[in-house]
Amino acid sequence: MTRTLECISPIDGSLFAEREVLSMDGARSAARRARAAQAAWAARPLVERVELVMAGIDAMGAMNEEIVPELAHMMGRPIRYGGELSGVRERASHMATIAAQGLADLEVGEDALFRRRIERVPHGVVFVIAPWNYPYMTAVNTVVPALIAGNSVILKHAAQTLLAGERMVRAFHSAGIPEDVFQNVFLDHETADDLIAARAFDFVNFTGSVAGGRAVETAAAGTFTPLGLELGGKDPGYVMADADLDAAVAGLMDAAVFNSGQCCCGIERIYVHESLYDEFLEKSVETVRALELGNPLDDATSIGPMAHVRFAKEVRSQIDEALRMGAKAHVETMPADDGACYLTPQILTGVTHEMRVMRDESFGPVVGIMPVRDDEEAVQLMNDSAFGLTASLWTRDIAKAERLGERIETGTVFANRADYLDPGLCWTGCKNTGHGGSLSVIGYHNLTRPKSYHLKKSTS
Repeated sequence: MTRTLECISPIDGSLFAEREVLSMDGARSAARRARAAQAAWAARPLVERVELVMAGIDAMGAMNEEIVPELAHMMGRPIRYGGELSGVRERASHMATIAAQGLADLEVGEDALFRRRIERVPHGVVFVIAPWNYPYMTAVNTVVPALIAGNSVILKHAAQTLLAGERMVRAFHSAGIPEDVFQNVFLDHETADDLIAARAFDFVNFTGSVAGGRAVETAAAGTFTPLGLELGGKDPGYVMADADLDAAVAGLMDAAVFNSGQCCCGIERIYVHESLYDEFLEKSVETVRALELGNPLDDATSIGPMAHVRFAKEVRSQIDEALRMGAKAHVETMPADDGACYLTPQILTGVTHEMRVMRDESFGPVVGIMPVRDDEEAVQLMNDSAFGLTASLWTRDIAKAERLGERIETGTVFANRADYLDPGLCWTGCKNTGHGGSLSVIGYHNLTRPKSYHLKKSTS
């Protein structure tokens, strides 16, 4: 019997889209076609690959009026925020601009006898397993530099955003990128794992849960396939005694609840110097209470439903457990809260690190806030986590932020901002957040392999 993938809309629980998964033979065929097409693609001049990829980005931009409501239907983001086009263009444009630098040969030296250099060579076939929370921006992080570097790409999107991969591939094909060079596939987990285990791919990039990352590592075991893994997060914010309080409230609350808290680098726990704690809490509660929970197709809605009822169930479970253990909730249940996907954003105090809400990834609109005595206590608490993606420090003293940042176990240190991905910097993590890195020059290095040339000149 043919298996299908379904996208259940969080708006009303209806079936929004479904697609048949590829059979194992069909999946193997897609991988073979990608491999056969890769060499000719890599042989094209770099400037031509860049132009075609950026034309694909432009073609995606032309679809934005369709993409925005489609995203609302698939994963609940309010249409008032306009989709992901600006972030997609920012990241793609930066990677196009630095392509020559990121892929340049490293000239080691030349003398009368020898010429030595290191080239960056594409891996071959890159498999991108993309998540649903930012389906276009997260995919672009790898798809764009992988194609520019000369790889072919097979994209597998999450079932919750079933149509995003189709749109990306359609746009890129319309711009002139060969169909076998960039393919979208619908696969079940078993088929994807079997392909990885059979070394159908030369690089695998996965963004998703820790459990999903472990499954990818298990499938790749013994194949020596390089992996890029961006997994869970429990990102902290720290408001120091000298912080701009209003800026800290605005920045951290936005980072905690935007996209219904479904952000890879969203803020999930906040530590505030005790001298600012009461005022910070008061202003934060006021900010969150002002949000309008509702149908994402309504222009008045500022926070939509979570993408799936099971995600909301986990957040409610963490909140309920924290309340039983002595935490206090500060936001009254909103009228649109239906006990399913529509979830009231929540601020908790009286929290401790014994509570799952301060320890496990929530990936929803809830944040715990704790007062701290000083920097030492804040650093200890920020590092008391199995994850390490970003940390957000709020202070007027940037030198101090840098000094503290050196001690925080994280992939990125922010000062006076949060929940942002700068394409000029390597997007990376540590601990259970995973390994590898996308974007920046380092992103190109991870999507290629070094190849050394040691050439002895003839003396005869």
